[in-house]
Amino acid sequence: MAALTAGRRTQQRAGDIVSHPLAAAAVIHQGGLACLSAAGYLVPGATATTLTCVGIAAESVSNAGGAAGAVCADVRRDGAWRFDNAAADPVGRPHIGKTAWIVDDQTVAATDGGGTRSAAGTVIDIDADGVWIEF
Repeated sequence: MAALTAGRRTQQRAGDIVSHPLAAAAVIHQGGLACLSAAGYLVPGATATTLTCVGIAAESVSNAGGAAGAVCADVRRDGAWRFDNAAADPVGRPHIGKTAWIVDDQTVAATDGGGTRSAAGTVIDIDADGVWIEF
């Protein structure tokens, strides 16, 4: 492919909901952090260094007995979502505008846990009930 030499018509889609195939034996719960594994399959958020957070699960889907890619789940990418704040490594006001890190599919932390956690998204606010993350 070469660079454009004239205008082109580029296709567009909203991108607020994207469907991804689940990893083998994965179970995704609605409202949880949804991530892509190193192999590109959807898994729930967990403490790991190989995950790419892609949003929040829009539905609960089980691939408990299936092969990788046997089923798909919708993931929402729009807006900001509130998650639990890790008790042992809490996100505070100084972290607003910075990265939050995945502890599990409903909890985020202030740090990468010494290189053991993947990024969740950007902290946009904190309140008494949790941490607001934007993907």
